[in-house]
Amino acid sequence: MNNRQKGSCYEQIAASFFERKGYVILEKNYRRQTGEIDLIAEDHGVLVFTEVKYRAGKSKGYPYEAVNASKMRRIYRTAEWYIKEHHIPAGRPCRFDVVSILGDEVTHIKNAFGGF
Repeated sequence: MNNRQKGSCYEQIAASFFERKGYVILEKNYRRQTGEIDLIAEDHGVLVFTEVKYRAGKSKGYPYEAVNASKMRRIYRTAEWYIKEHHIPAGRPCRFDVVSILGDEVTHIKNAFGGF
């Protein structure tokens, strides 16, 4: 399995995790020239832009630690594209989450970083 296939596998795990929590998945792998957002979902009226990170073990740190300032900026800029393209009204609540998968353990970090 190549890295893209692995990524898709863990993104599907995160999407299923969200669906079990009642989220509605709106987009997977939303891409623009500014970057990519792994999952875009809705949680009780809140638009949720989500980065999914996986690690098999802790030798390289926790998965969420890979979401650095540069990655956050790319996600934020890409979220702006999504909002413009989908004519999301100003003032719609949005947040930026991270789903961190370490082995078989899924951790959901709500409001992992700022934005709108």
